[in-house]
Amino acid sequence: MPAHRAGQGSRKHVTMSEIRLQIDGQEVVAREGMTLLEAAQGVGIQIPTLCHHEKLEPYGGCRVCTVEAEAWGRTKYVVGCVYPVEEGLVVRTRSEKIDRIRKVILEMMLAHAPDSHDLAELAVEYRADRDRFRKEASFCIHCGLCVRYCDEIKGKNAVTFVDRGANREICFIPEIAAKECWDCKECFPLCPTSALQAAYFLTQALASSQ
Repeated sequence: MPAHRAGQGSRKHVTMSEIRLQIDGQEVVAREGMTLLEAAQGVGIQIPTLCHHEKLEPYGGCRVCTVEAEAWGRTKYVVGCVYPVEEGLVVRTRSEKIDRIRKVILEMMLAHAPDSHDLAELAVEYRADRDRFRKEASFCIHCGLCVRYCDEIKGKNAVTFVDRGANREICFIPEIAAKECWDCKECFPLCPTSALQAAYFLTQALASSQ
């Protein structure tokens, strides 16, 4: 089977070392420094993800992109959007265990964002039970897209994470948001739960009441 080049056509001159691996039975030639997710996408193999964005640094927050990676006879489960390509690696993006992992992850997310369209679509594909876990609707799945976009792309840091663990959530900084966010809103469409708008307007209401 001929090897397919991940990301072929995106760069005419490859200066980094080429790495050969196998993804879902397909021989792939990737560039050094690429992630498994990028290598798969480069040859048309789709891996689900909710926290990845091509303009942002890899994050590995949602873990929906978990895949099987086999090397030297050992199989491990890795997060595709942050795990780097390796020479001779054998990757499987779908298997019974991978589907179970993604199913449980989605079920936990649905407890926080039961009305998310993106989650609903994946729930159908992976047969996730929307009611498996008790609903704790925070409307945030901690993908970090809004926080990272505002930091890495806009350089404004108007939104951040507060608290930890189960209580972790996003929060707009009123003093910054009041100046920067009204004419921006670029992070709004990135949110997979479509609830970021509500969080922003709540912040505005609190800021105006002071």
